Amino acid sequence: QVQLVESGGGSVQPGGSLRLSCAVSGIFSAYNLGWYRQAPGKQRELVATITHSGSIDNSDSVKGRFTISRDNDKNTVTLQMNSLKPEDTGVYYCHAKRTSLPIEFWGQGTQVTVSS
Repeated sequence: QVQLVESGGGSVQPGGSLRLSCAVSGIFSAYNLGWYRQAPGKQRELVATITHSGSIDNSDSVKGRFTISRDNDKNTVTLQMNSLKPEDTGVYYCHAKRTSLPIEFWGQGTQVTVSS
């Protein structure tokens, strides 16, 4: 059974930091891991992805502020978010996609709110 369980969301003032973590179980190394977010009234969008070998793809809106990392031994993926802005507010979803195959899984989402 595949499970992606996020933790670490919350509320923070502009300029603050949050760290999101996702524990992945039931799938193995041939998956790219990543984070997506969905703001109210908007479509879900890519934040950052990381392959098993560590290649990273970031959205332009978070470059220089967010850092994605993964621990292949512990099957976790982490998103360190610094210099948060109100427009970063939304539900953040952990995502896993099988490389070269249309197989993907989603976590349940965790709320991030950036407000003064």
